[in-house]
Amino acid sequence: MCGIAGIVSIRGGAVEPADIERLTSLMAHRGPDGAGYWFNAERNVALGHRRLAIIDPGAGGYQPMVSADGRHTITFNGEIYNFLELRAELEASGVRFRTQSDTEVVLAAWQTWHEGMLLRFNGMWALAIFDNTTKDLFVARDRFGIKPLLYTLSQDRFAFASEQRALVRSGLVEPSIDIDVARRLMLDAFGVEGGARTLHREIRRLQAGHCAWLREGRLDIRRWWCTLDHLPQLPKTAPERVEHFGELFRDAVAIRMRSDVPIGTCLSGGFDSSAVICAMAAHERAGMGPRDNAAWRHAFVAAFPGASNDERPMAEEAAAWAGVRPDILEIGNHDALGELDQILEDNDDVYISLPSAAWLLYRELSRHKVIVSLDGHGADELMGAYFQDKQSAAFAMRNALSAAWSGTSAGRRAIELVRAAALMARGHYFLRGGLGAIPAPLDLVGDDDVLPREWGGLNRRLYRMFHSTVLPTILRNFDRVSMAHGIEVRMPFMDWRLVTFTMALPEASKAADGYTKLIARQAMAGKMPESIRMGRRKVGFNSPMPEWLNGPLSGWTTSLLDSKVAAFSDIVDEARLHREVRRLNASKSWNWESVGRIWPYLNMKWAMAKVS
Repeated sequence: MCGIAGIVSIRGGAVEPADIERLTSLMAHRGPDGAGYWFNAERNVALGHRRLAIIDPGAGGYQPMVSADGRHTITFNGEIYNFLELRAELEASGVRFRTQSDTEVVLAAWQTWHEGMLLRFNGMWALAIFDNTTKDLFVARDRFGIKPLLYTLSQDRFAFASEQRALVRSGLVEPSIDIDVARRLMLDAFGVEGGARTLHREIRRLQAGHCAWLREGRLDIRRWWCTLDHLPQLPKTAPERVEHFGELFRDAVAIRMRSDVPIGTCLSGGFDSSAVICAMAAHERAGMGPRDNAAWRHAFVAAFPGASNDERPMAEEAAAWAGVRPDILEIGNHDALGELDQILEDNDDVYISLPSAAWLLYRELSRHKVIVSLDGHGADELMGAYFQDKQSAAFAMRNALSAAWSGTSAGRRAIELVRAAALMARGHYFLRGGLGAIPAPLDLVGDDDVLPREWGGLNRRLYRMFHSTVLPTILRNFDRVSMAHGIEVRMPFMDWRLVTFTMALPEASKAADGYTKLIARQAMAGKMPESIRMGRRKVGFNSPMPEWLNGPLSGWTTSLLDSKVAAFSDIVDEARLHREVRRLNASKSWNWESVGRIWPYLNMKWAMAKVS
């Protein structure tokens, strides 16, 4: 896990060393273990790398890495969990390796299978490979977009990096806000990350499951992965399906325990993270495999004393079951303001809440020198945790509209207008220009996928949440706040084998009798605390935003709204927004619903102030 960067001079002039060094150094937090740079013979192509040393942490894993024959050079961010199996297969065909790193396996896989290597990988990645013979550059992201890749293309150059703020600050991109994207982020913060456009007009996102070739200044992008093309045939009986799910999940956890440095987990006390740590303990009891790290008994728990989202008792119960003594980090009102600007800066985008809890917890991992964490991300969107009986009216409306989504841009536009009209009627809409100011929905990955006819509303919503809207946004957030401290996050529930199997399951295997994630709960019977396995309470891993906005953040919101940011005032009715925020502050009536609809405006004003 690292930070990657590259610059290609389209017109053929030399890349200035200072440019690639600056672009790469702006991501030093992603790779605190070293920096590397490479130039081709003509010096019109430069690759950069910031290293987080996890597999083969010695000199063997140094990047950018050049193939033995000198033809290909790679800069790679991520992990290929099945690298040992791929290495054995390549060795059987005659390939000889110089290091123990998974990067060299990727490079050899490219020389053997070319683009076909992507389908063989089980992992997460963003990578770039330059061919020193053809002068072509290949870039690719993993199936579900766990690892980021942002780029800019002009007549003069192509440049890419792991974070958009690096490109903005590098001087290679003229800072310019895309106003339509800004409006969309404030209206629906989950409606951008799955697309190619970003908050910055000159920066694009390589979408999940996509790859691209840069040839003679032309960028040809294609989608190499569609989940629907890989849905497996299901076992015939329900018990067989539960058994197979359990086998896939246990192996997904096991191969993510491969590491040459200590590993751990962030434990919330909910089903997902508890299942992960209990599966880690079971894997040790069953016998560790090659390159598995035995120093895994590190569980980090964020506790929120007195807040509605505190799950410390459940987390401690899960840790005890797994035989792990947890490290408890208590987060309270004193944490609301202390690192606020840095957390917003590190999140590198606009969201519906402040990711302080995750940022602080990953900082705690770094302080304990545990730089790999197996976490439970992806399970909610895969198996329906958000669909519960007690949900806010706004969220219920969003779910109902999602169920009616027609799969066309016109249908998405109609649904958006209905939702916006309802918000306007309640006085909860702050964009200037009313309904006419709503930009057309962005094109998101998976939007046009033709889903199986037999799928009902739940499976259709989950497919879109997983590929297009909610999960891409959450993955972005956790990449940024973990890598702000040089922490690698691995996600067993996002193993592609588990994802395709679960996507193929009927809805009754995911939600029934008042339970979500049903097949996962069944697969974990007897393998984790029963109170957690069958617990119905769903608490997201969030900062205690209502408590903070009703308390220590109240003055911050007032100060922010009183500041002058012309670009923000041009698109937001600040008088209306001020009235609503003042009302909530005065009555101390912030709740999760009001946080979700108003925080994106506050976050956007802060972000625009940084650019202007």
